[in-house]
Amino acid sequence: MPRVIGLMSGTSLDGVDAAWIDTDGETIAAFGPTVTIPFERKMRIDLRQALKVAPSLSAESALIKSLTERLTDTHADAIKAIGRKADLIGFHGQTILHRPAQRRTWQIGDGQALAERVGIPVAFDFRSADVAAGGQGAPLAPIFHAALARDLPKPLAVLNIGGVANVTWIGADGTLVACDTGPGNGPLDDWAARHTNEAFDRNGALAASGTPDRSVLDRLLTHPYFGKPAPKSLDRLDFAQALRDSGAESLSPPDGAATLAAFTARAVAATILPEPPLRWLVCGGGRHNPAIMAALRANLRAPVDPVETVGWNGDALEAQCFGYLAARVAAGLPLSFPGTTGVPEPLAGGRVAVIGS
Repeated sequence: MPRVIGLMSGTSLDGVDAAWIDTDGETIAAFGPTVTIPFERKMRIDLRQALKVAPSLSAESALIKSLTERLTDTHADAIKAIGRKADLIGFHGQTILHRPAQRRTWQIGDGQALAERVGIPVAFDFRSADVAAGGQGAPLAPIFHAALARDLPKPLAVLNIGGVANVTWIGADGTLVACDTGPGNGPLDDWAARHTNEAFDRNGALAASGTPDRSVLDRLLTHPYFGKPAPKSLDRLDFAQALRDSGAESLSPPDGAATLAAFTARAVAATILPEPPLRWLVCGGGRHNPAIMAALRANLRAPVDPVETVGWNGDALEAQCFGYLAARVAAGLPLSFPGTTGVPEPLAGGRVAVIGS
């Protein structure tokens, strides 16, 4: 069975996660070591700048060329830090623009250069085929969540809270429905960065010290995104204008943070699913924020638990996922489905960079 290292650098812009997994893209035989390589401050600043101006940039711009080289190097460092042999790498890259309505999604990072650097074939470009076929290009984790949850009671919801939050709903018959629910940690991270010396709301302390503003929340929840059915997906900055128009900027730092934590939870609760889940399992950085978890428990009608309660590694889950998806790319298996991204039929995707090509 292939030994794969999956890599993920998500919308939280905090660093690169790497995870070793033994899988053929259907069966998971074993999990192995995991590592995280945090981004340096300059990398985070440059990535935030790229997000802001991505629609006007080309792949040949100085900023993108510099970021691509540095990102690829950081991912290579993460692979080496795993310290275990692999047959294949799953390299998601860093999303800086996601506009499926325009049939455009952009993940920077050089798959071929990474393959040459580490001497291992690299599966990459996971989202383009889906978007080209009219899909949302996200989320791609549902098929991995279904494999992990094979023996768990259903219907089940798996909620990932990164910079953007997304949910996988798994029905009792194995049906998959998925979508981005709304903002995850992204707006709260940005708020904390502006008002504290931290890059995020560490331990949820800032949000816990404030009170959500109901009028701001009500305005945010009128965003047209919440009236759309799944499948649907978001760019990290899709709510930036709504946040500016909501009056959130006039709030105190604690009240603003509390409002943004509540917004993440209320957006999840507003997501229309085929049937109420028996349980919500939460992964991603958001599960470490007590304010977000408390807001989820207050707004959802079923138990809400971190994925560790069922033996999953919530910090490594997305990296493990892209290892699993890499094996599916190599085997020609579908990555996305009508209920998860809106493609007309199950669709394979991705490309594999081999050494010397």
